[in-house]
Amino acid sequence: MSETNASFGSRPNHRLKGLTPCVLLLATAAAPALAEGLAGQLGTGQSDFGGVGLMQTPTARMSPEGTMSVSWSRTQPYRRYNVFFQPTEWFEGGFRYVEVENRLFGKSIAGQRAYLDKGFDMKLRLLQETRYWPQLAVGFRDVGGTTLFGAEYLAASKRWHDLDFTLGLGWGYLGNHSDVSSPFGWIDARFDERPLRAGGDQGGEFALDALFRGPMALFGGVEWQTPWQPLVLQLELEGNDYANEPRDNDQGRDSRLNLGARLALTDNLELQAGWQRGNTAMAGVSYHIDLAGLRQVKNDPPPMPLDAPPRESWAEVADELERNAGMRVTSIRQEGRDLRVTAEPVTFRHLTQSEGRAGRILHTQAGPEVETFRFRWQERGMPLREDVHDRAAFAAAGRSAEHEMAHRHGIYSHARLVPGSGEYGEVLHLADPRRFQWNLGPRLDQNFGGPDGYLYRLMAALGAEYRTDANGWFSGQVTATLLDNLDNYEYIAESRLPRVRTFIGDYLSESSVGIENLQYTRTAHLGGSWYAMGYGGLLEMMFAGTGGELLYRPFDSPIALGADLNWVRQRDFDQGFGLRDYDTWTGHLTAYVETGIEDVLAKVSVGRYLAGDYGGTLDLSREFDSGVRIGAWGTWTDAGDDFGEGGFDKGLYLSMPLDAFFTRSSRDRAAIAWQPLTRDGGAMLGRRYSLYELTRERRLEGYWEAYPRTWD
Repeated sequence: MSETNASFGSRPNHRLKGLTPCVLLLATAAAPALAEGLAGQLGTGQSDFGGVGLMQTPTARMSPEGTMSVSWSRTQPYRRYNVFFQPTEWFEGGFRYVEVENRLFGKSIAGQRAYLDKGFDMKLRLLQETRYWPQLAVGFRDVGGTTLFGAEYLAASKRWHDLDFTLGLGWGYLGNHSDVSSPFGWIDARFDERPLRAGGDQGGEFALDALFRGPMALFGGVEWQTPWQPLVLQLELEGNDYANEPRDNDQGRDSRLNLGARLALTDNLELQAGWQRGNTAMAGVSYHIDLAGLRQVKNDPPPMPLDAPPRESWAEVADELERNAGMRVTSIRQEGRDLRVTAEPVTFRHLTQSEGRAGRILHTQAGPEVETFRFRWQERGMPLREDVHDRAAFAAAGRSAEHEMAHRHGIYSHARLVPGSGEYGEVLHLADPRRFQWNLGPRLDQNFGGPDGYLYRLMAALGAEYRTDANGWFSGQVTATLLDNLDNYEYIAESRLPRVRTFIGDYLSESSVGIENLQYTRTAHLGGSWYAMGYGGLLEMMFAGTGGELLYRPFDSPIALGADLNWVRQRDFDQGFGLRDYDTWTGHLTAYVETGIEDVLAKVSVGRYLAGDYGGTLDLSREFDSGVRIGAWGTWTDAGDDFGEGGFDKGLYLSMPLDAFFTRSSRDRAAIAWQPLTRDGGAMLGRRYSLYELTRERRLEGYWEAYPRTWD
């Protein structure tokens, strides 16, 4: 038997899945004004390309940390759809779709639909503004993919009263005016010229050989905060001459100066208008969400008072623990002076809140001989940790804040998790197994940014779960299409790889009713820091099979190691029980590392993908105090040009706790993911459950910060 102690006092495919419009509307309702308020604040407007900037040009400014900005702009012949995130105060990243109105994909790809290009941007702050020094940033526009609008820049911004000045140097699309020769030419002559096809026709390659190459141009401008706070006026000097537009689409230009205005309708919604090139009107709209500050006033049942009368039985106590403390009790045992509750968290995101509420209930019920409350937390039958509270210190802190310090320093946690170690002492209550549960609700799947334009499918989704015991359960989901426009789906990717994902159109349109998932899953705690899971059935929309996962996760460690191995076979397009001929082995070794930098979690996976290609995936994400997680991933494989987009794939995702939107607390989450194109290379199996997520309470980080919730 081993024991580890720690004191709390120390510190997808390209479809946009989920109820996206609902999430955005709820975010609006839940989000307070942004930290500094977007309305009437200089330097926080979205450029035509997305990201903080003027119109056609960026600035060195950043949005408030945790901001998500969704924007649209039109400057003939371009329509731009942008989504940008501010995961840290010094880094901005996002992507866009650029619709070229006077160019087509071509009949072989998408008939008469307008051409659509995808791009990814990032900007890093190098120097924060001081009284005497400007804010300085370096940025990269359209760095991966076709790089049709690829550019790099250095920008400096300085405020003076109601004016915000920006001056920058741009390469590529921002430097086509060629004011200045490249300063790097003295290092190597290759910096004097810029490759025409930096990212390749197929995209999927970082344009590393083009960075900071070719002639440069000056750009910049000024924003004026008018006396009427919602209105900001703009004057901009462009670095692009529009004589080298992508796809031989050169535009006439009568002036380098652009005029514009931003009008903040609310703290979240802003309109843009302008006159660009001396001959072209611009219109746009942007919507901002403070993801870091998402919250909602709760209407949860109030905590029980410390002097409440005791319940008639421990069964009633268990029911009250679930209703009021959000913990589904497995057992309540007493051994001498210890009272141990074994339970799963089901309501509150923070265990401190559950334990604070549970402590009040147990204090009214336990006999005077009980001195310690022990909360053994588990998930799907897997023991994770045990938190220990001194009863007297807890009761004193509950009655007077002056005793909180003693209580806080008395809390500790340990990982004495040998199977069966908690099954001792007098059994006060042993819960009957809860076998069956189900849910029914709407679901919206969306697809935008491809040659087929905007696709959607509105469905009714029926989910159910039957638990055979604490560690095993059947789960499934059936969907029925209510409304869709999937008849518009035509695009088929050119790839010599097995078609493991590009049959997506057939799966979406073949049948109006389908079984999206039906599987049996079983977990096990192997002792110490080792956990295992096995599963089999219809694992996702496109594949059935069987597999398993092994996870090594030391108690309260920032590092975990996992491995999964799966044999899968492709399902029929009607999403029934039929199978196609293609089968394969797939699996990955994964390292999870909490970097300690801006709360960033890094996941590195290497292994074999569904199309038989080998490679790796890097996933970086950050979770805010609100529970919202922003992430980005990139995959590199040996598929090469067969990948369809070169040697890598990429995407962004957003995971949001429903607790931030509703008046009742919840541990459930909604996820939104963006992937530029559906391709066959680098495709992972869509496993429904992950041991790393199921065992997240092995980590104590955040417990101490959340201590004030003990009394909520």
